[in-house]
Formats: sequence, C-alpha cells, structure tokens
Amino acid sequence: CEELWQGKAHIPRISKFQRLPKLAAYSLSVMDGKRCEELWQGKAHIPRISKFQGLPKLAAYSLSVMDGKRTRITRQDLCDHIWEFHFTEAAPGYWRNLDPYWNGTGPPMRRYFQPDGTITADDNDRVWGGHESCYTVVTGLLADGKIREHYMRINRWPKLSVHRRQDWGWELSNHLYCYTSVPDADKEDGTGPFFPLL
Repeated sequence: CEELWQGKAHIPRISKFQRLPKLAAYSLSVMDGKRCEELWQGKAHIPRISKFQGLPKLAAYSLSVMDGKRTRITRQDLCDHIWEFHFTEAAPGYWRNLDPYWNGTGPPMRRYFQPDGTITADDNDRVWGGHESCYTVVTGLLADGKIREHYMRINRWPKLSVHRRQDWGWELSNHLYCYTSVPDADKEDGTGPFFPLL
C-alpha cells in the first residue's frame, strides 16, 4: 500500500480524505440546528422557506443563505413587512419639514403594502394625504433568464431601486424618498416567498 500512496498524483486525494472528518462535523452541526440559529442571529428577516415544518436543518441553512443573497423583491416581501418611510435631502423642504426623520418630532413614518396592490399609512401621518397609492414590482428578464432590470413604482412617481442589506433587510429608494423594511426576525413562520427564488 505504501508504494501506491507515494505518487504525487495521489496527494490531492489524500488531502480530500483528511478533510472529510471536518466536513462531517460541520454537516452534523448544521443538521442539529445550531448553525441555522447562528446564521439567523442579527438578521432583519428570516426566510419563510427555511421555516417549513419537517424541513431538514441542512436544507433550512442552505435555503436561508440562498434567500439572503436574493435581490429580487416580491409582493410577499412587501406585504410581510412594515416599512419606515422618509424623504431624502434632495426632497423639497416642505416635505422634509413634515417628516419626523428630519425634524425629530416623533417616530419614523410607516407604510404598509397591501396584497391588493395598495399602500396605507398610520392615521396620524402628516404627509399621507389619504390619496390612493398603488405599487407595482417591475422585473425585466433577458432571453437567458437573467434579470435585466428590477425596480418598484408607486403610482406614476419616480421608480424605486431595490437594494438588499447585509442583514437581509430591504431598502427601496430614489432621489426623493426611501423605504426601509422594519426588522421582524421574530415572526414564527418567517417572511418572503413560499418558494426559492434566484
């Protein structure tokens, strides 16, 4: 046997076998759920697909990592979260003066995306005029299935760019205003789509 292992061509195979115990130990730690808890620690949102009953822990971990890298927002994402809203510095002074973000007169304004495509706000919101607001998520795909463009539009106002934060939260923004998802990792069933998206 020693003659067989002395060839340099066999060294990579040996090193692969030497790594197997570490890989097996890592897989076991993922399967016992500790790695999922570590991964989810400090995250703004936990993916719904990782919380399905009976899902193996290794699958929950993998789906969580995959969903955390997703930059394509869905209607489920919008409706599952409460959103903080504020104007940017480029917005007209009239609007900034009404905005608690800028004048420090209270908690941030909140917006709620509804499944029927409308948006609502809190009753005491000084900016919200009670007007009808509708949202649309626009995703343009290339022939190979890759995303060409992805944005959100409210009414006919300037489109909102979609950004995913490192804590798996969402930000929708343009030069006038910004929406930020409020962390809700404590939701028992998770949030977001019911199936994996790229």
